[in-house]
Amino acid sequence: MEYRRVGNSGLVVSELAFGAATFGGSGEFFGAWGDTDVKEARAMIDVCLEAGINLFDTADVYSAGHSEEVLGCALDGRRDEVLISTKAALPMGDGPADAGTSRTRLMGAVEQALRRLKTDRIDLFQLHAFDAFTPADEVLETLETLTDHGKIRYTGVSNFAGWQLMKSLAAADAAHRPRYIAHQVYYSLIGRDYEWELMPLGLDQGVGALVWSPLGWGRLTGRIRRDSPLPTLSRLHKTADAGPPVDDALLFNVIDELDAIAGETGKTIPQVALNWLLGRPTVSSVIVGARNERQLSDNLGAVGWSLDDDHIARLDSVSQRDQPYPHFPYFRQEGFARINPPLFPTRRASE
Repeated sequence: MEYRRVGNSGLVVSELAFGAATFGGSGEFFGAWGDTDVKEARAMIDVCLEAGINLFDTADVYSAGHSEEVLGCALDGRRDEVLISTKAALPMGDGPADAGTSRTRLMGAVEQALRRLKTDRIDLFQLHAFDAFTPADEVLETLETLTDHGKIRYTGVSNFAGWQLMKSLAAADAAHRPRYIAHQVYYSLIGRDYEWELMPLGLDQGVGALVWSPLGWGRLTGRIRRDSPLPTLSRLHKTADAGPPVDDALLFNVIDELDAIAGETGKTIPQVALNWLLGRPTVSSVIVGARNERQLSDNLGAVGWSLDDDHIARLDSVSQRDQPYPHFPYFRQEGFARINPPLFPTRRASE
């Protein structure tokens, strides 16, 4: 396991992180992801620690706080060995202070997360979505207060548009407040939109990416194949409409190429898909989830080796989509090549 700094900060995380959304699964949506209890969670955390994973990610909205509760119990006695990341902003109820990132909401969300996680600090606290109604200065001042009180160590965001993140960073700079160091984003071989604007922004502003759903919302597990029905136990039956959209033609072309490369490398389809992500610019950590130890162990096989240049080029080609204005190639390659350097270096991020 390699370790990387998150953006331009001093926070060092493992290249793979563990996503605890399957912990304590309840309700139709999160119940479809998994319902790992405390005993099972402890066993999975043992596997993670043995492999060198040091970052565990959750959120208040995951099973209405049950994910945080199970993670907190499972980490009992081992809190100082790990880093905990959690998030808040999405609705947790119908009350006026149950959603968003107002001062009232954030103060309450952090206190409740600390209680559920059975800890005195959150190593990385992220805003789960942009709140257009709360001024950026109010959000940043509140997060600075929570940092000064020792309740959070670093801050980040998740699912922000480019202008939303840049507005927040500019406001932080103007007020001399701590900047966001991380952006938790969707990024996969069948969802490369992150590269169009958010990745260049991350490179320019020193914001590291924490990648969620790196297997394309469960589509790149190796269980979904061309001309075959969706597996009976797939969570996609209940969650597909809530996830990032994907074009079926793109999906199956990518799966075919992953299958071929898996055969050539002796790896599994998920391991190849995850390894490709680990070589992308700005990626600080790729968050993997698992219903059981078998899935977790397979995901852990994504590290300790590297795809060769031919494999990377083939995956790049088969997963590439036309970009919308103003991101389409003319402005980056043909027309402005002299003033826009290549986004992807010739060497992998880990080299």
